[in-house]
Amino acid sequence: MIVHHHPFLAPCRFIRLAMAEHALDVDLVLEPFWEARPAFTAVNPGLKLPMAFDGDRGPLIGASVLMEYLSERYGATRPGHSLMPPGPLQRAEVRRLVEWFLVKFEEEVAGPFVTERILKIEIPAKHGGGAPDSAALRAARQNIVGHMHYIGALAASRNWMAGDMLSFADLAAAAALSVVDYLGEVPWDADPAVKAWYQKLKSRPAFRPILGDMARLVKPSAHYADLDF
Repeated sequence: MIVHHHPFLAPCRFIRLAMAEHALDVDLVLEPFWEARPAFTAVNPGLKLPMAFDGDRGPLIGASVLMEYLSERYGATRPGHSLMPPGPLQRAEVRRLVEWFLVKFEEEVAGPFVTERILKIEIPAKHGGGAPDSAALRAARQNIVGHMHYIGALAASRNWMAGDMLSFADLAAAAALSVVDYLGEVPWDADPAVKAWYQKLKSRPAFRPILGDMARLVKPSAHYADLDF
């Protein structure tokens, strides 16, 4: 698998986690999507990440598309460890939560934090880089509190985000929280159930490469890579 990604986009982290859980060999290609490289644009005119090629299959564009592809092509190779549950209602709940974290949480929390505090440093001014928008950061800090309570309610009432088994929903939630945690912007004291659930995800082998990501000119929070924080 060849995956075009940016290490601090939550949908990209989600797919990296999913591929690691499926024990796939992956070559990562850092994609400066703001440059709209001709070769990239030719196969991905929407400039959407992640984008993957599975041998001669592809391009596979977008986190939800890749999730379904991984589930259908590789889920059966992991007996008893599929990331998509067997029942249709349970699968619907997984898909609902993946959308919640990779769309709603991304729009309200993770996206603004990453854009204002990481991407605007990397992106040249001519492509939209520059000083952070304090109003966007302020709104993200307000929005995350409600999300923490929602995640906490899920974690307290279920073994995993979508039910009794680890699923794509957990990986999406963990990916979304991890980019915010890198910046030290997660209010972990808001709900202890969230922290306990996240520690389970953070301790999985698939998570280790994520904890090694480093942003240009932005250091991680002191506890970012600690498994017991």
